[in-house]
Amino acid sequence: MMVPAVLLLLGALTAMVAPRLLARADWPEREPVVALWMWQCVVAAVLLCLGLSMLLSAAAAWQAVRGRLFATAPHGVVEAYALGAGGPWAAGTAVVLAGGAVWSGAMLTREVLRARARRAARRTELLVRAPLLPGEDPGGERLVLLEGERPDAWWLPGPAPQLVVTTAALRRLKGRQLDAVLAHEQGHAAARHDWLLHCSRALAGGFPQVPVFAAFEAQMHRLVELAADDVASRRFGRLTVALALVGLNEDRGVFGPCAPADHHVPQRVRRLLAATPRLSAGRRLRVAALATLVPAVPLLVAFVPGLRAL
Repeated sequence: MMVPAVLLLLGALTAMVAPRLLARADWPEREPVVALWMWQCVVAAVLLCLGLSMLLSAAAAWQAVRGRLFATAPHGVVEAYALGAGGPWAAGTAVVLAGGAVWSGAMLTREVLRARARRAARRTELLVRAPLLPGEDPGGERLVLLEGERPDAWWLPGPAPQLVVTTAALRRLKGRQLDAVLAHEQGHAAARHDWLLHCSRALAGGFPQVPVFAAFEAQMHRLVELAADDVASRRFGRLTVALALVGLNEDRGVFGPCAPADHHVPQRVRRLLAATPRLSAGRRLRVAALATLVPAVPLLVAFVPGLRAL
């Protein structure tokens, strides 16, 4: 009964090695969309390792699970996995991993409910500060102009998404800078970055002692902003986006010597001004293909004994 143990070892190795390799690489800054895909594949591979190990451990511990899991498999396939030699640790492993799966689902559910509550509260605040005009559809997609002294713009996701811009942003941003900010927020909406943030926050909150999940959450917050910057810069130019970022954030103390270390706006502005060229199309394709292969490895490990028996 080696396959569940190998899967656990593979999951631990992926969780330790992959974030370090990505942290040392210089291409994620140049290709944030590919980096987002790579991080998703890494986390999916770790979760696949744990899930497949849970299933095979449960099959080794309980005949009822084994009968359902291998109901249509030939007898030789069952023997190839040596499920009868699982030992007393198989049940404990299955229970612990099942508990982790239930906890992950609970954390994701909690995060989604909290996000809905936050959106509902913000929508209520918007209706108070910017009431609907007579005959205006409350469920329609619309641009909301909000009276405010602080320049800001944000996308409020949900069934009826809304793009909110303050009057201070209209006064502060010049030329096409406002269009660039709106394109940035629309890039978030088109790519559904809110769901990436929900999933990463749920894993990091549910398992705060697991470094790969904490790194996943931190990188999601950074990379989704870089990806949206690129969406806007392709339409309006990097300089326009950089000036818009400075205009929105120059009064918030993020550019001075006392700026928070975890604030990404100065790094985003420097990246836009540096205008580092993108990777070639061939290299982007190779990196994306390599990322896709990462979650395929645990599937290969899990199915190799059965395929050999066949």
